[in-house]
Amino acid sequence: MKVGDRIPEILGLDQDGKQIKASDFKGRKLVLYAYPKDNTSGCTAEACSLRDHKDELAAKGYEILGVSKDSASSHQKFIEKQALNFSLIADTDTTLLQALGAWGEKTMCGKKCVGTLRTTFLVNEDGVVEQIFLPKQIKAKEHAEQILATLK
Repeated sequence: MKVGDRIPEILGLDQDGKQIKASDFKGRKLVLYAYPKDNTSGCTAEACSLRDHKDELAAKGYEILGVSKDSASSHQKFIEKQALNFSLIADTDTTLLQALGAWGEKTMCGKKCVGTLRTTFLVNEDGVVEQIFLPKQIKAKEHAEQILATLK
């Protein structure tokens, strides 16, 4: 996925088993963020940053949608525990993560493995990617502020 590409129409199932489609956001902008795992320190910091700045993002016309390979039940617990105010896609087979280019080889604790590459896509009202934050650019604790700084 690169700037100018359209996100897939079928995004997947959310924490409640509801199918989420790109067309559900037609006419609205979207912060679509891919993260490695529910209830881990970095992913929790990132989710809470977005949660805490949801109103500011909404004022700029953005809704928030997260995606990881965790199950719907894991997402439900994560949402409840962290009082998240947005939906999470349970991409257990990594279809969406792969389509976004947010699945691949990475190094964790000095070892190479395959997993989710923390990536954020800013999507316009027509479902087209306008900006991408790559893994090395994202500061989990300040991610919403990073996004907002680019929207001014």
